[in-house]
Amino acid sequence: MANAQAAISAAVALGLPVADIQQGLAAVEHISGRTERIDEGQDFTAMVDFAHTPNALQRVLTLARTMTSSRVIVVFGCAGLRDRSKRPLMGEVAGRLADFTVITAEDPRTEHITTIMAEIAAGLRAAGRSEGEGYVPIAERAVAITFAVDMARPGDLVIVTGKGHEQSMCYGTREYPWDDHEALRAAVLARVQT
Repeated sequence: MANAQAAISAAVALGLPVADIQQGLAAVEHISGRTERIDEGQDFTAMVDFAHTPNALQRVLTLARTMTSSRVIVVFGCAGLRDRSKRPLMGEVAGRLADFTVITAEDPRTEHITTIMAEIAAGLRAAGRSEGEGYVPIAERAVAITFAVDMARPGDLVIVTGKGHEQSMCYGTREYPWDDHEALRAAVLARVQT
């Protein structure tokens, strides 16, 4: 909503006709990696979102809460060699707003993934969550996504955050092909087909 409002304001400031602005907004079906649903006929909601800051995670999990009366399961990590102070903050947000959290890799770069996950877990514990019951660390992102999908019950909402539209994951100093949409879709399809 805020992005749409900003686009409208910019268009008005540029003097574009209101009808053209309305037509442009109406033409937008979705934005890749922003609360984007993956639907393969499953009995739960599966979504991908780019949220990779405490504020963004809080916003998307607050929205997720309005989309289901069942559980919200979130999969996320924090990037290596980036703002370490946000890691426990994101864990705390997930601990407050999600029913279950799967901590995983998100561009660990040259940092050790277990260190990153431990810093996120500290925030989850501060929110009263315990490992195994409120969260679990799974370093391999594809495995983490599959774990979340496999634990989903009818009506639950599984949301994978942090990568959104991005098409790679950085391990060490190399970028490797990665797509949250493909990974989530593969996990959902594997579950639906069994």
